[in-house]
Amino acid sequence: MKIAIVILNWNGQELMEKFLPSVVAHSIEDATICVADNNSTDDSIAFLKEHYPQVQIIQNEINGGFAKGYNDALKHVDADVYALVNSDIEVSENWLKPIKKVFEQDSNTAIIQPKILDYKDKTKFEYAGAAGGFVDFMGYPFCRGRIFMNLEQDQGQFNDVADIFWASGACFFIKSAIYHQLGGFDEQYFAHQEEIDLCWRVQNEGYAIKYVGGSEVYHVGGATLRESNPQKTYLNFRNSLFTIAKNVPKRFVFIVIFLRLILDAVAGIKFILELRPIHTWAIIRAHLSFYWHLRKMMSKRRALSFKRTNYFYCFSIVWEHFILRKKRFSSIK
Repeated sequence: MKIAIVILNWNGQELMEKFLPSVVAHSIEDATICVADNNSTDDSIAFLKEHYPQVQIIQNEINGGFAKGYNDALKHVDADVYALVNSDIEVSENWLKPIKKVFEQDSNTAIIQPKILDYKDKTKFEYAGAAGGFVDFMGYPFCRGRIFMNLEQDQGQFNDVADIFWASGACFFIKSAIYHQLGGFDEQYFAHQEEIDLCWRVQNEGYAIKYVGGSEVYHVGGATLRESNPQKTYLNFRNSLFTIAKNVPKRFVFIVIFLRLILDAVAGIKFILELRPIHTWAIIRAHLSFYWHLRKMMSKRRALSFKRTNYFYCFSIVWEHFILRKKRFSSIK
């Protein structure tokens, strides 16, 4: 099995100086390492050529964000499995072996995510993926080990191999044939939640997604767009609606969209009360973009097989967490 680790970079020389050494040290014998550069204007390419000549460089013509950046780069990568790894990820020794083993044992597994811990506090799970993701009836994502902003301590409770609904784009293994079969990431997303959409489409085609707790990586998080950035609010709200429109089964899709629009309005009011009206405007912009693209998103449903209809883990993670005050994944029914 040929594995290619592909790191998407945009003006990230400082991140590569800090995190690329662990990737090279712990992966070079088991995988090809590539950096896909999104038309950086810093000295990233010169740095790589000088210090890491063993790393392959793919230079994209434009900065098309996460989705287009990977779609463009992976056309030039020859491998059985792509490991899409954020530039702010530190990997552990032998991190590839448990993942390779699961791929070899289960031919129906298309995507795998390792355990993602917080680089700043390696006793805790990290927000972007933790121990594997799920969604509720209304498409809200949450994780084993992370419900909204509540992060669990890693006490070995997720040292397993488990079926999950979505894998984090921070460290995302996918079989190359399936990636190209489904057209890769949806480039209209630009960034944020495109991995949830791809995972949903993969399962709609009947493939499995797994979490492998025997593999650990450590993620900084927020290195591209921080939580306080209204552009991140815009992309998260809009792209979540895109994913629902494309993937929720027909009998649920319009009621789910309706409920999400109401809850998004509540979120907008909350931002105003918190004196953060710029984020309320970001939600309004997200809805306007969603309405503009709705027909196109609905048309993309025709390409799906909808082999998986039981997509949600619980009815409302908002209710479970904010009303019933549940903070741990194990308490969610």
